[in-house]
Amino acid sequence: MNNDRSLTEKDIILDSIADGVFTVNHKWRITSFNKAAEHITGVPKEEAIGQYCKDVLKASICEANCALEQTMKTGEPIVNKTIHIINADGEQTPISISTALLKDKRGAVIGGVETFRDMTLVEKLKKEIEGRYTFEDIISKNYHMHDLFRILPDLSDSMSTVLIEGESGTGKELIARAIHNLSPRKQKPFIIVNCGALPDTLLESELFGYKAGAFTDARKDKPGRFKLAHRGTIFLDEIGDISPALQVRLLRVLQDKTFEPLGGVESIKTDVRIIAATNKNMENQVRKGTFREDLFYRINVIRLQLPPLRERKEDIPLLIDHFIRTFNSLQGKDILGITDEALTCLMAYDYPGNVRELKNFIERSFILCKSSMIQRNHLPDPLFRLNEPIYHEQGNLSSFKDLEAIYITNALRRNNWNRAKTARELKIHKTTLFRKIRALGITIPPKNHKLSDPAE
Repeated sequence: MNNDRSLTEKDIILDSIADGVFTVNHKWRITSFNKAAEHITGVPKEEAIGQYCKDVLKASICEANCALEQTMKTGEPIVNKTIHIINADGEQTPISISTALLKDKRGAVIGGVETFRDMTLVEKLKKEIEGRYTFEDIISKNYHMHDLFRILPDLSDSMSTVLIEGESGTGKELIARAIHNLSPRKQKPFIIVNCGALPDTLLESELFGYKAGAFTDARKDKPGRFKLAHRGTIFLDEIGDISPALQVRLLRVLQDKTFEPLGGVESIKTDVRIIAATNKNMENQVRKGTFREDLFYRINVIRLQLPPLRERKEDIPLLIDHFIRTFNSLQGKDILGITDEALTCLMAYDYPGNVRELKNFIERSFILCKSSMIQRNHLPDPLFRLNEPIYHEQGNLSSFKDLEAIYITNALRRNNWNRAKTARELKIHKTTLFRKIRALGITIPPKNHKLSDPAE
């Protein structure tokens, strides 16, 4: 009787838990299965008891990388591992699982226990957030970037040449791809040429191709990138690096839509949309005489300017989450996220290498991380030692207040420390911003007005 009563009490306790719980014996057969487990899997308790757990859950890791088996072998619990199961209706359901050993009163291992939580709603919310902040393959919640997103569909429909300006690593190629993918040419080739990566002679043959016999090793005709991009789009990255001689040839393509391969005598007509990109200030290049003015005006029909990552730091958590999911997939890991302390260090850095540098930091952290969360000590040395943002007087970067201070400081910097403009950008009242500046210890540079009038 006592045994039956204890079993009943155990079942009542298990059934009161919101998470799914089941236990298995040494033969991997299910010995208990609570109501939440029934609800998540769609399998009644009577059917589950006595079955192999893999036949009930049909999880993505059951055959090759069973978490419960790993715990039974090593004795180490697994916490919050995200996997997918197939429920009774044949639908894939995301769940978060945790495992532990099951022991008797004497401490002997008699099986294993697994708890799991339905992550369907979390995944749905994540997708909604991603959808809100993702345009094509570009992730951003920054208002400058969203202004850009709004005009991309319209300019994609045109044939006009586009010039994309931005520092290295800001995503100029992603914008160029988005323009092509939204255009009527999306089924045709998208050809990329890095003008800064090749010497002048090689770049000319890459762009325009050559005829057999044009030089010693030219045994047969080779089509250039302009020919390969016919009726599609050609992306000329780092166009500011091409020589004056090559600028003349490129100008002719833009003016006449024709070019000659090296060693050729006949002009070839081309139907190509040109998107150019540069990390240089092209107007300065024109003034210095290193870039032709007439070519600049030809490529500067539509100019897009991409802000550096230091001016859109609100995107850093989104980008980190995206890179973690990407590297989990590529490297077969299950890293869940990043600690607040590590995130604070990443938020305080100014990223001279922009998004590309952030991606490299996360990739490096993946190599070093052996736990479920990226820690501060997994970051490169300059970030590991970083403990103070610019104009922020608080030295400890480990709280939400520190992240808020970094966010507001960067918004102030973007607006040249004008608090009225900053409040409008952040969509808060001027007095609210004034209070936050005081409370967070943000110091306004001396050249600005004193913080005496919140209505400034």
